[in-house]
Amino acid sequence: MQTDPKICFFLGANSPSGFYSLYDQLIDPAQARDILILKGGPGCGKSSLMRRVGQAAEERGYQVEYIVCSGDPDSLDGVHIPRLRTAVVDGTAPHVVEPKYPAAADRYVNLGEFYDIAAAKTAREDIVRRTEEGSAAYRRAYRALAAARQMEESASALAAEGLDPAKLLRRTGGIIGREIRGKGSGGEERFRFLGSLTCKGPIWRFDTVDALCPRVYELQDPYGLAWPMLERIRAAAKARGFAAVVCPDPEHPDRTQHLLLPELGLAFVTSRDGMAYPGGACRRVRMETMLVPHHLK
Repeated sequence: MQTDPKICFFLGANSPSGFYSLYDQLIDPAQARDILILKGGPGCGKSSLMRRVGQAAEERGYQVEYIVCSGDPDSLDGVHIPRLRTAVVDGTAPHVVEPKYPAAADRYVNLGEFYDIAAAKTAREDIVRRTEEGSAAYRRAYRALAAARQMEESASALAAEGLDPAKLLRRTGGIIGREIRGKGSGGEERFRFLGSLTCKGPIWRFDTVDALCPRVYELQDPYGLAWPMLERIRAAAKARGFAAVVCPDPEHPDRTQHLLLPELGLAFVTSRDGMAYPGGACRRVRMETMLVPHHLK
């Protein structure tokens, strides 16, 4: 049976202030039929189980939303099957998930019982050493990310001093008037990270954008100026009742970095060096044109 393209997001981000979690956004327990919360440490089969669940659902014709691990992008942290109102999620640290309505909506699945305890005891010293080394590496990485953000914010602040607010409002208003028309289904906003910094570098799932939205506005944004425009478009879409996938910036989780409006088949993505949108955009907006020309000089 033909299935829809794969949809992949992150719910965790390695941010300058540490690990940032959106795991409470995966699925609303009050509306869910079943949420399986997997418990058990590394290597007990959580990711493999979720991958097989997702594959089985796809073979039956269901669209599956895959949640990629921000620590190891080759692993999964969750699968969500919207039509079945069902999700399977890794509930272990750092993204601890606990049942909200135990048994009625969500429940534990303990994969730790499948460990080879005797083998683990034999390798105890190696396991302890590698665990401590991994934790130390994360601490070093977060310190480096915090330092990098300070440099990035200095450059963005200098650029923002030359922003022409009237021009930004006019351009944003034109986009809203042209694209955010009619009435939506009243769908709610869902929050997902479109990318994350991982052990393999920054990864951005623009393939998910193309799978959900055939029309894409590319906001070319070398100075971090796009998020006020995105917030206005987001507010307009919400006022008209269009369901949205709001993708925060992993380095600034309080700012919108990408906005997907599947009901309209429309997405707005921020693009820059290191996060370049590779697809064919229907329109491109150069955010640096919102600056007073002499300011950049």
